[in-house]
Amino acid sequence: MSAEQPDLTAGDDEDYPDPSPEELGVGALFAEAPEPFHDLLAPAPEELDDLLPLMPQRTAAPQTWVVSIADAKYHWYDLVAGFPEIPDIRDPVGRHLRRMQFDLEATSEKRLIYFVVNRPRVRFDAARSTSWGFFSLKLTIPLLVGTEEKRDSLTIELQVPFAATLKKPTVVLTDRFITLNWGGLIEALSIHDVLQQYENSLTFQSKVQYVGQTKDPLGRLARARLTPVQRIHQNNSEDNDMLLLIQRMNVEVMSDDGDPAELEVNQNPVATDMLLKDRIDVIECALIRYFEGPEMHGRSDKEADIRKQRLREVQATNNLVEFRIDLRLEDAGKYDDLFSRHVPVSRSHIIDCRIVDGEVLVTPVASV
Repeated sequence: MSAEQPDLTAGDDEDYPDPSPEELGVGALFAEAPEPFHDLLAPAPEELDDLLPLMPQRTAAPQTWVVSIADAKYHWYDLVAGFPEIPDIRDPVGRHLRRMQFDLEATSEKRLIYFVVNRPRVRFDAARSTSWGFFSLKLTIPLLVGTEEKRDSLTIELQVPFAATLKKPTVVLTDRFITLNWGGLIEALSIHDVLQQYENSLTFQSKVQYVGQTKDPLGRLARARLTPVQRIHQNNSEDNDMLLLIQRMNVEVMSDDGDPAELEVNQNPVATDMLLKDRIDVIECALIRYFEGPEMHGRSDKEADIRKQRLREVQATNNLVEFRIDLRLEDAGKYDDLFSRHVPVSRSHIIDCRIVDGEVLVTPVASV
């Protein structure tokens, strides 16, 4: 690790226990909420009586799955983690925050995978001025990098939006946001939006701290009310920024009987969701094993047992032999470099997986 890169292992010291929800100041919010992994438990038979005609029809041939990313998006979790007031949508930054909240709230209705990631702290330096290149829309923006707030800068080349009435925007800088007023249009970008969208010299990576699934009728992820996620935030917020990388997965089923999800009899919402749930539950367990290691640090023995039970069930009902997860993103850049305590840095994580006695065995595959 170079001298310019702050240590992302802050908060990993196991000698210090995780703070309780009460210590985080949010204990009452979790009092009645079930753990997210309880959704892995099979419902009682009587709960399914009315749904029996809609249950998916399975196929008998062995299945192999090939999992890839259909789309992915980062959300800056720190902006919602402090239980902020509802943003003022008349303000460009407020509209940006509200759109992010809407996006996160919508994920609670979908079966998506999310990664809780930490990145070294980076801020705009509002005490210094931006500058323009001669006869161009190249804008140089001052930065403060790391907890030591080392001075740096970033030069980006802007494109004039269709709705603009000015050839060059008016720029307003705060520590977290840059606002570009084009006359007929005002753009607000966070520091992490800029780092993702424009080439820069920073070589930081995203450390995966936790893997989860967004489906949650209580919508706790968007409201910063998931205990394990809040604990990670509490332990790392002083030195790092925290983001959610949310991914929609595409699953290709290889089988002599075809994909059961494509059968006409399974084209109803109940069957469609149950087949998708099988697949996303298994993918989630495999990614937990890959990034968090076999011990699943921070997760309870009860959760581990429930996940084993669920893996056995899905393996049996789908006759699942093996599956591959390919986490490569199209047009990936330096911002998409991922690592964890158990996995080296890469933007091309490919994993071969098998289920043996309720455990996912993962084997990294070298990308071509």
